Amino acid sequence: MKFARFLIPVAIVVAGLTINVKPTEAKMEYTKKEKKPCATCHSTAKPTKENEALNAVGKCYKEKKSMETCAAAK
Repeated sequence: MKFARFLIPVAIVVAGLTINVKPTEAKMEYTKKEKKPCATCHSTAKPTKENEALNAVGKCYKEKKSMETCAAAK
């Protein structure tokens, strides 16, 4: 009985966190490929479907897929 009193609240919290956690927007393969931190392309704004929170470098990289061509966009 004591175990159920502990398990039920823990299960509710874990379920809530699982449902509400949003996956990251930056892709790790880009970070590894370009050897740049996420902040190079992303602003500090919270990304949404309408606003991807990309700065000028991120918008350039989204189109051209090359950090060398987007270096001047800073």
